[in-house]
Amino acid sequence: MYCLTDINTIKRILGKNGFSFSKSLGQNFIINPEVCPMIAEMSGIGKETGVLEIGAGIGVLTQELAKRSKKTVSLELDPRLIPILEDTLSDFDNIEVINADVMKTDLKKLIEQSFSDCGEICVCANLPYYITSPIIMLLLESRLPFKSITVMVQKEAGERLCAAVGTREAGAVTVAVDYYAGAEKLFGVSRESFMPSPKVDSMVIKLDVREKPQYSLTDEKFFFKMVKAAFSQRRKTALNSISSVMGIEKQKVASALQSCGLGESVRAEKLTMEQLTSLAEELYKNR
Repeated sequence: MYCLTDINTIKRILGKNGFSFSKSLGQNFIINPEVCPMIAEMSGIGKETGVLEIGAGIGVLTQELAKRSKKTVSLELDPRLIPILEDTLSDFDNIEVINADVMKTDLKKLIEQSFSDCGEICVCANLPYYITSPIIMLLLESRLPFKSITVMVQKEAGERLCAAVGTREAGAVTVAVDYYAGAEKLFGVSRESFMPSPKVDSMVIKLDVREKPQYSLTDEKFFFKMVKAAFSQRRKTALNSISSVMGIEKQKVASALQSCGLGESVRAEKLTMEQLTSLAEELYKNR
């Protein structure tokens, strides 16, 4: 079995296949030998778990997932890495590598075909920085039977995704994540843990997907549209942001805020989930 955190081994494998890193795909391979075992262990996967990995790279995390899971399916976007993965993962018989873009993949069909004999399904990945939030939201909004989503992301993104709603660090994506899952920060990963080394540090986070949302909403689409509007102009009040972006009369927004016991000068970052959902219900009722 290859030691895929050894720099000389990595260089030899990549050189043999004529591979060069792609900046546009955000490729950074993990060379810290402690990171991937920790990710796999803290993700909570077991012998009956099916794991969906997004972005296999050269297979360093894939190996650790396969050691612990019933089956690991890795979606790898870069076709140049497929022959490399066939080589580096050849010792495992419970890995399936698919050359595909997760954003364009029928995940429901994939789950039905690949994880039918698994007791549970988890997602585990080292996500490219440039597409972190879209991938996480795709997974959460799909409402597919994922037990948890454990991902390594840019440190700043991890702080935002795991922030408490109603604090300065929170944003629209924080609200969306909290609606679908319970988020926690697991551990930090320094930039020196990668090859090539990125300009920022990373963080591993875990999202425990809720079986059903903890808040009851009349119209989810309206709620998320309002949240996006409220956070779109952070220097403005929620009143002004919601009114201008959604085209709702200021008086109607002001009246909804008042009904929720909120002042007209409140900013979106100060609103808790309870206040945001109540405000959305008031606005929807009187739209």
